[in-house]
Amino acid sequence: QVQLVETGGGLVQAGGSLRLSCAASGSIFSINVMGWYRQAPGKQRELVATITSDSRTNYADSAKGRFTISRDNAKKTVYLQMNSLKPEDTAVYYCNTWVAGTDERYRYLERWGQGTLVTVSS
Repeated sequence: QVQLVETGGGLVQAGGSLRLSCAASGSIFSINVMGWYRQAPGKQRELVATITSDSRTNYADSAKGRFTISRDNAKKTVYLQMNSLKPEDTAVYYCNTWVAGTDERYRYLERWGQGTLVTVSS
C-alpha cells in the first residue's frame, strides 16, 4: 500500500509564498514522475508541474517563473515552492506520482494525495 501525504497549504496574501510538500510512504520499490496538479472551484483539475526521477521538470504556463518543483529521492518527497502568489492560484493542490511497489517492481501505478487547500487573498 502506498500513501501520499501533503502538507503546506493555507491562507496567504497575494504576492506571498507557500511551500507544499508531499511524502510518499509504504511498500515502495521505485518512484518515477512526481508532480502537482490543482483544481479550482468549478474547474477541472489541471497540471501545475512535474519532475522526473532524474529531475527533469515541466511547468504549466501559469506556473513558469513563479513556482519551482523539486524532489528528494531519498525522502521520497516532492516539493512545490510557490512565489508571487495570485488570487487565481487559489485551489486544492494534489500530489501525483507513479509508483512501483515492492510486490510488482516494474509496474508503475498512479497515485494521488488527498489534496491541500491553498487560498490566496487579494
